[in-house]
Amino acid sequence: MTLSWASIFRLGLVQLCLGAIVVLTTSTLNRLMVVEFAMPAVLPGLLVGLHYAIQITRPTWGYKSDTGGNRTRFIILGMAALALGAFLAAAGMLLLTTSFALGLALSILAYGLIGIGVGASGTSLLALLATTTHPRRRAAAATITWLMMIFGIAVTAVIVGKMLDPYSPNLLLKLVGGVGCIAVAVTTAAIWGIERRYGGAVQPKTEALPFFQGLAEIWSERRARNFTIFIFLSMVAYFMQELILEPYAGLAFNYTPGQSTQLSGAQNGGVFVGMLLVGLAATGLRIGGLRAWVMAGCAGSALSLLAIAMAGQMALDGQILLVSTVSLGFFNGMFAVAAIGSMMALAGEGRGEREGTRMGLWGASQAIAAGFGGLLGAAAVDAVRQITDAATAFGIVFTAEAALFAVATIMAAQIIEARPRAVDGNLVPGE
Repeated sequence: MTLSWASIFRLGLVQLCLGAIVVLTTSTLNRLMVVEFAMPAVLPGLLVGLHYAIQITRPTWGYKSDTGGNRTRFIILGMAALALGAFLAAAGMLLLTTSFALGLALSILAYGLIGIGVGASGTSLLALLATTTHPRRRAAAATITWLMMIFGIAVTAVIVGKMLDPYSPNLLLKLVGGVGCIAVAVTTAAIWGIERRYGGAVQPKTEALPFFQGLAEIWSERRARNFTIFIFLSMVAYFMQELILEPYAGLAFNYTPGQSTQLSGAQNGGVFVGMLLVGLAATGLRIGGLRAWVMAGCAGSALSLLAIAMAGQMALDGQILLVSTVSLGFFNGMFAVAAIGSMMALAGEGRGEREGTRMGLWGASQAIAAGFGGLLGAAAVDAVRQITDAATAFGIVFTAEAALFAVATIMAAQIIEARPRAVDGNLVPGE
């Protein structure tokens, strides 16, 4: 028995809740640290990098949910850990202003919980989807749940942004705590009974490969190796702006905390539209191949970043920043969903059709790139601000990020196959 469309949408609500909590920690708290509390951008960069680093354990969580026979438990407990981590992250940020040592210790604990929560809940959810969704519905199910996550990010950023003005510490704690409680409640209601009804808990067919053994084996495959390098480089470019866009809006355009949070929401709204466009065009209407969409997303992201950098240099109106940011989100979404499609298609190729190993390794590569990219962007801004003004420093980093996307565009042209072919109704790269 496979998942119905209604059940797929229910599981998508869990992804929505994941996005709703994570956006508060990567966007709102980050901006408050850098702008309102005048902390170096590298501090939130290291903290967010910690939560990404912990997610390298995603294959372990997937294996545990398989052998444990109860993915529902890991999904709910993971969401609870994520919600608690987000609340402690807000409290730790406030404590940093009075006791740096205690605040830092609490923040490290908080972001560690965030990484554990995202890894346990997110990986178990994807495992449940993979084992209970009909093969012909898997691509659609992945698109639906991913779009719902982006929708959760965008809506939460906009609503919390509006409610956060005028800013106060007590209001921040109430909003973060409220979002966390709602997310846990919605997740519990959404997931309850699905695994038992559809028999999602299965035993693994083979023993999981040790991480480094699997890495060495797959690294020997030329296409897998080149694609891994592409994923790492493009994801570094994708995440370099994550921790610096909101501080940039505050320092260069005098955005309030609420306005910059809304800017993040607008950006993720653009991501949502970009993903939806590729999903409809490439899968439904069969317009364009995966390589073309990946290249268009990378090139468009590079141009959007240049526009964002120029807006600060030319002291343009804040509306220019908003339009450029939405454009960045749109092309980011286009790139991301096409790259994910390529990843899913390539996972079954090579030695032994080890889809799980390849997806696990590429997922780990993506997580490392996300943490490294965010930290690199924040550290670079701190370094360049020592020798120039804020707008110029941010502009230089955005321009460097655009250059990485340009290189990723060239790599995509060489690595990803041009013509897709259909297998079980899903697009995969052609031979």
